[in-house]
Amino acid sequence: MIIRNQADVTRAVLAEVERTPDPRLRRILASAVRHLHDFVRETELTEPEFRQICGLVAKAGQLTTPSHNEVVLAAGSLGISALVCLLNNGEGGRGKTTANLMGPFWRMGSPPTPNGGSIVRSPTPGDPVFVKAWVVDGSGKPVPEAEVDIWQASGEGYYENQDPQQADMNLRGKFTTDAQGAISFRTVKPSGYPIPVTGPVGALIKAQGRHNMRPAHIHFMVRKPGYKTQFSQLYSSDDPHLETDVQFGVTQALVGRYVAHENEPAPAPDVQGRWYTLEHRFVIQPGDDALPPPPITGKAQGERPPLVVLERTGETTAK
Repeated sequence: MIIRNQADVTRAVLAEVERTPDPRLRRILASAVRHLHDFVRETELTEPEFRQICGLVAKAGQLTTPSHNEVVLAAGSLGISALVCLLNNGEGGRGKTTANLMGPFWRMGSPPTPNGGSIVRSPTPGDPVFVKAWVVDGSGKPVPEAEVDIWQASGEGYYENQDPQQADMNLRGKFTTDAQGAISFRTVKPSGYPIPVTGPVGALIKAQGRHNMRPAHIHFMVRKPGYKTQFSQLYSSDDPHLETDVQFGVTQALVGRYVAHENEPAPAPDVQGRWYTLEHRFVIQPGDDALPPPPITGKAQGERPPLVVLERTGETTAK
């Protein structure tokens, strides 16, 4: 089609999209074209703004490395990751689910660890925590022999892939549920942390006057043939950023309660002073146990990056 006006552009592109043999891909492309073209019209996007957007998208790709994924970070900061998760779990978003964001820090190859073992693999600040979790199906029946991958940030707010000072695979481990569908392990109490703001995601958050904090959490990935692989994040009920998570990930079903113990003997003889217990139940559904590609594949080198915290400023204009 020879273009006569701006409306012809959309018609021409959609006509070419209709040539796509795969029906699902054809539907996705057609909807993306319509929404993107409507976005340009609705916002009256200027040429400098268009070039700026293209630059941000390109920069997100350029900043994605084996130890950092700016693209996944951007999707989370716009609420897209949370929306996709909730639409694809919990009966299509109609019911509760313990599924949650995969996040940008999952690595494959976590060390197999026996139940009751520790995932602290190098000296790591933080109060000791003894975790017990159960995996059940939709009827509440225990799911034995499920693989549960665990990863978390330290008490200082760093994942090991960000922090050359931590041992490789520190605060990561892979467990297998017992006959009661349970796993247990020792770790340290994670802290909330700021997501990196040196790239396009940081520019976007700063422009909105948002903070960049994630509430403290521990990741659980549950996998067993015959069940849909489930990513979860168990959040700390005492974290001040539950209501304003920069990645929009906190759901009621995944707010966990840490129980503090001050003057009781701990399950491990080397623990002195305060320690915590944490218990939670995860519900998995029938489905495909395939794993997605890991967003990161390696560990950062050199100096560990500074943690930059942005303040939440201004008032919302939402009605």
